[in-house]
Amino acid sequence: MAKYDIVILTDQKHAYPNKVDHLIKNVITEDALLVNALGKLGLKVIRLAWSDPDFDWASTKAIVFRTTWDYCNDFPKFSDWLNKVSKVTTLINSEALIRWNIDKHYLQDLQNKGVHITETLFIAPHTTKRLEELHTQMGWTETVLKPCVSGGARHTYRLNANNIASYEAVFKALIAEEAMMLQPFQHHIVSEGEISMMVFNGEFTHAILKKAKAGDFRVQDDFGGSVEDYTPTNAQIEFAINTVNACSELPIYARVDIFKDNEGNIALAELEIIEPELWLRHHPDSAMVLAKGIKDKLLRIPN
Repeated sequence: MAKYDIVILTDQKHAYPNKVDHLIKNVITEDALLVNALGKLGLKVIRLAWSDPDFDWASTKAIVFRTTWDYCNDFPKFSDWLNKVSKVTTLINSEALIRWNIDKHYLQDLQNKGVHITETLFIAPHTTKRLEELHTQMGWTETVLKPCVSGGARHTYRLNANNIASYEAVFKALIAEEAMMLQPFQHHIVSEGEISMMVFNGEFTHAILKKAKAGDFRVQDDFGGSVEDYTPTNAQIEFAINTVNACSELPIYARVDIFKDNEGNIALAELEIIEPELWLRHHPDSAMVLAKGIKDKLLRIPN
């Protein structure tokens, strides 16, 4: 018999913090809301770092990925761990969804199913083309460059005619190791922000609006961005739900990041179904919605 019903997954930094700043406090608050909601449903829960060397992962019925934000730092280790634990317990979201969502080529799959994304050039590793050539090829003057496997705006750069030459060496080093992607710079993200919409078990629960600080284009609070509650339109809610339903299986939880593109259309920035910040602390009741979806998943696991 399993010792735990659920393990809430985080990383070393957030499991055993040396110092609790406001960002770490937010993570602890978020996890506590979910732990408490799951506890109210009668589930036995523990919170651990995914890289914990001593825990027996077969001793829990399921694990819920929450803030495993360091997986990009040693992806081979994470991938090997993922392969092992998937054989002894249930992953929420599933291993198939996680592996698909790790690489931003998933955007192509969603586009093929009718989800609108901004025009994107995916650049295979070891390309010999320079950034300037790629810009000329696409007819773009102002772009954003980022890795296909990334998080927290890692190696995300805003490029234009004035600075592109200074990033050629950075690009050459990155493309030697990993696939990259290039997109036209989206001006409305700076002027209006990016909307994050939470969808739990196919149900929209709440949304927040993220805005970059003055002079920046990255909306993450790590870079000084601001967050505020947001009431989406019916069209935006429909877009988010349709995006989630376009997945190969319905995620228990998802964050759908959308924005108004340069043509004025709703576009998908990212679909986050691995370890998205869900802003439960802005809407505490949503933690119970998520917890009920997790419990329903547990009840469907064969004995």
